[in-house]
Amino acid sequence: MHHFFRLTVCALIGLGLGCKQEDGKSHPAKELTGSGSTFIQPMMEQWAAVFKREKDIGINYSGGGSTNGIKQMTDKATDFGCTDAPMTDEQIQKAEQEGGPVLHIPLVMGGVVPAYNLPGITKPVRFTGAVLADIFLGKIKKWSDKQLQELQEAGVTLPDQEIVTVHRAEGSGTTFIFTSYLSEVSPTWRDQVGAKQLVQWPIGNGEKGNPGVAGFVKRTAGAIGYVELIFVLKNEIQFGAVRNKAGKFLLASLESVTRAAEAKLKAQPPTDLTISIVDAPGDESYPICGTTWAILYQKQPADHGPAVKEFLTWATHAGQEATAKNKYAALPSSLVKLIDEKLGTIQIAK
Repeated sequence: MHHFFRLTVCALIGLGLGCKQEDGKSHPAKELTGSGSTFIQPMMEQWAAVFKREKDIGINYSGGGSTNGIKQMTDKATDFGCTDAPMTDEQIQKAEQEGGPVLHIPLVMGGVVPAYNLPGITKPVRFTGAVLADIFLGKIKKWSDKQLQELQEAGVTLPDQEIVTVHRAEGSGTTFIFTSYLSEVSPTWRDQVGAKQLVQWPIGNGEKGNPGVAGFVKRTAGAIGYVELIFVLKNEIQFGAVRNKAGKFLLASLESVTRAAEAKLKAQPPTDLTISIVDAPGDESYPICGTTWAILYQKQPADHGPAVKEFLTWATHAGQEATAKNKYAALPSSLVKLIDEKLGTIQIAK
């Protein structure tokens, strides 16, 4: 339906979106569509502006969550999707039936942070993975709980206040990153909830997108949720330090996310591009980190395929220069080499 509509519009008003024109030839696309991850949306918006200016190709990107991005890419409603969780075997099988093999191309890496609202607490609240798991399982109900209080720096007294949890309401790659981490550090979480894009939350309120969770936390005293780093910085929301695998309490930063990625790649050289970087080794590694992938069919149409390949090549090279300003960690050079090899396998129809 999507392709029929696009061709019909082109025929009627001549938009030139890579359609077959009167000469019977396929012309390059001047606009690409993508959807999915809200984690990467701020970065994608800036990339789109620069890419349009430099290459005269528009990028029309909409959020909606990683699950939505996977579905729309699979259905060929968009040129590419973005997801913070690799496609499942079931999702890949469905996509292969629709359009053949699918590629995962890493675009950025970032930190997911425990964001909270505790007026009067000026130092970052400290968390362990086990304590975060118990909070979202409903086992730790108050900020003054002994398990939480004993983690804090001297002089920090948490209030005797109910904890209000908030999570993503829709399928979300940010949820996958957070629950993957909790599954690594808490056997109880792993057995009772697990790591997925959409899980059955034992307690809490659901909000849509990183902006929805961040907004809930900002307006609700006593709240805690998980969001991507850029959203707490943009909205001036408190966020906590998390104890890493080496026993160090760290705040998420570009440096600590990059250290985590480098440490994980060194400890576990990837056999493909879907490696997880949660709970990485190293004193300077922030533990709740994730990757956003572009997902696309390996076999690309003659009209849009060249532009898709050009954009993804640009984003993983020149586009990385803008990541720091937007609080994302750039891709490690060792990973970029593997990305180039994968992009080289894209097949453009004649």
